[in-house]
Amino acid sequence: MKVHRLWLLTVILFGLICALNAEAKDTGYLFVSSEKDHVVTVLDGKTFKKIKEISTADRPRGMRFSPDRQHLYVACGDGDSIDVIDLAKLEVTDQLDVGDDPERFDLSPDGKLLYASNEDDGLLTVFDLQNRKIIAEVEVGEEPEGVLASPDGKTVYVTSEVANVVHVVATDSWKLVDNIVAGNRPRRLALTPDGKTLWVTNEVSGTVSIVDTASRTVTGEIKFKPKGFRAEDITPVGMVMTPDGKTAYITMGAANHVAVVDVATLKVKKYVLVGRRAWGITLSRDGKTLYVTNGKSDDLSVVPTASLKVKRSIPVGRVPYTVVVDD
Repeated sequence: MKVHRLWLLTVILFGLICALNAEAKDTGYLFVSSEKDHVVTVLDGKTFKKIKEISTADRPRGMRFSPDRQHLYVACGDGDSIDVIDLAKLEVTDQLDVGDDPERFDLSPDGKLLYASNEDDGLLTVFDLQNRKIIAEVEVGEEPEGVLASPDGKTVYVTSEVANVVHVVATDSWKLVDNIVAGNRPRRLALTPDGKTLWVTNEVSGTVSIVDTASRTVTGEIKFKPKGFRAEDITPVGMVMTPDGKTAYITMGAANHVAVVDVATLKVKKYVLVGRRAWGITLSRDGKTLYVTNGKSDDLSVVPTASLKVKRSIPVGRVPYTVVVDD
């Protein structure tokens, strides 16, 4: 009888664990970080109704899911931490000390390491998630922001807004091995699916630099010219590519548009009007919907990729920065 009861208890516990895991995954929820309100707003992905506001440390900005989609990491610059949100509970359950003023970060392909840009200190910090400690600090240029790990895990790219370069860091030595000169005030990074080409948004130049990752040289440039805006208002920042690598969507900042770019030709196909100061951007897993954070209108634009017109504008917290979708 005791053996039977123990076996039954084990089955029940296993079922509960599976149920909790299932509940935390693929909720369809949208998560939006708001710099001024120090919260992450959770929205239902179908009705766009607010589910919850999760209080975080000060100035939440960059966000990424853990590989198992059980947690959401949130870089809180003025809180000097990366907050960890439990997606089943929808609350902060942990904080990671990754140094001063983390703005953005990426994870290693195996999910074991976190790479954070420390804006105030001019550092790339490497944090071991399992052992909960910093294992390396790499000096980079002033005001580092964008961080991106290569698919093979051998390289981490970091933008420096002041030095106007993309730093190349080797993960086998944690040393800076190259500097790629980009445009003026480089911000975000994206790799084509094959990993051969790196795209860099340059906020002040109003351009995207195209970099060959093998030679680490700039091989092309995209210049943006949405109608009715002065050159100084065209400030590309956020960027996302379709999974097939054929199309890139790039936010135009103060120009209040999203540029739709053909990756093969590097030509702008269309400019989509969204909210004021289009900043963060993400794409649903099926590629059918774009979500754009607008920092001055304090809202989220929902844009079907079939029509490329705003379907909904949802009010969120003040100065929304990043949006991610749990799909």
